[in-house]
Amino acid sequence: MARKKRNTRREILPDPKFNDLKVTKFINCLMFDGKKNTAENIVYEAFDIIRTKTNKEPLEIFLKALDNVRPLVKVVSKRVGGQNYQVPLPVNDKTGQAIAFRWIIGFSRNRSEKTMKERLAAELLACEKNEGSSIKKKEDTHKMAESNKAFAHLRW
Repeated sequence: MARKKRNTRREILPDPKFNDLKVTKFINCLMFDGKKNTAENIVYEAFDIIRTKTNKEPLEIFLKALDNVRPLVKVVSKRVGGQNYQVPLPVNDKTGQAIAFRWIIGFSRNRSEKTMKERLAAELLACEKNEGSSIKKKEDTHKMAESNKAFAHLRW
């Protein structure tokens, strides 16, 4: 019998502007050093840039970009009999969303635009059109899983 208390997940509240949990989680992933207000400003101003460029609802573009970037499989290294195998595993929704957040934020930080809000807006627009570095990373991951599907029987 376990003696420790079970880890309980904290409930997060939806963001005040769009009333969406995914936006809140994205803001939390973008946040540095506990500066949530700065992260919120970056995301909301990036959404304003998206609205002016496309004349569409930025939340729809954000959710479409997330769906386009979210991977369906991932590759995990397993050591079997002294050899390392790249074993493809399916990704559940929560993990896929976290990976998509990480890729979008990471590749938007590496873009060449001047401010972070412009970088984030450009990356989200590119992801919505199935372009950009995040989409390429997803395709590379799927290709690696496809090429290593012979080792799928090693998952456990």
